[in-house]
Amino acid sequence: MTTIAFIGLGHMGGPMAANLVKAGHNVIGFDLVPASCDQARADGVTVAGSAGAAVKEADVIITMLPAGKHVLSVWTDILPQVKPSSLLIDCSTIDVDSARKAHAMARDLGLQSLDAPVSGGVGGAKGATLTFMAGGSNEAFARAEPVLSQMGKKVVHCGEAGAGQAAKICNNMILGISMIGVAEAFVLAEKLGLSHQALFDVASTASGQCWSLTTYCPVPGPVPTSPANNGYKPGFAAALMLKDLRLAQEAALSSGAATPLGAEAAQLYALFNGAGHEGDDFSGIINFLRGQKA
Repeated sequence: MTTIAFIGLGHMGGPMAANLVKAGHNVIGFDLVPASCDQARADGVTVAGSAGAAVKEADVIITMLPAGKHVLSVWTDILPQVKPSSLLIDCSTIDVDSARKAHAMARDLGLQSLDAPVSGGVGGAKGATLTFMAGGSNEAFARAEPVLSQMGKKVVHCGEAGAGQAAKICNNMILGISMIGVAEAFVLAEKLGLSHQALFDVASTASGQCWSLTTYCPVPGPVPTSPANNGYKPGFAAALMLKDLRLAQEAALSSGAATPLGAEAAQLYALFNGAGHEGDDFSGIINFLRGQKA
């Protein structure tokens, strides 16, 4: 049994921590939101009074926080209280520069660290089927992999510090672009009198096949488990997709990469969010393309 501190017990972190409890670990958690702490406590997590108190005896420390500034703030707070042998893993989705700064903070104290953002959404967090994209040393990855494997089905070592975040934003840029493409195709099919099922039956077995179509189809019917069959409840909220697309554009600007489709996807999701759909699943952008109001 490993003692694991888990900072950030929200929609993603809470279920992830609960899965570590199920795996037999001693999990000590902390969150600023009382309701999140209450749910974590019900799931078997020992809730500490502060982030610092949570990490004092931990062998592994996991953070799942909204943005880079939060990660850097929390790490600044907890690092003086961390055991010299502890491993730090940040599972947040943040900008690459902040991830590298966090690694440097740990390295300056002789601590091993990993950036390991996830893909799979709330459903993946609850079902322990997440994909982890990890950046850091081989030694840190070897220590982290057994723990991450108890919260997900796939753990990929992408490279050195920041590589996990780089993989995450590249992947989600593909996802945002492909969902818009699939949604546009269904909107066009509707105008041409082609049924949803007919388009799905063709495209899902032809060159238009992609995850946004076959797993997360943006219209009700063809894929019963997609959010389209549940009023576009997330899932993966449009606000989070916009966050990731903006992170990708920041990285593109700083690195000099040309990403015109990524830029256009970010603009469309900004309009979608601005129209009152930030809490909808990101696949609901099909309704925005149809011209429907919030």
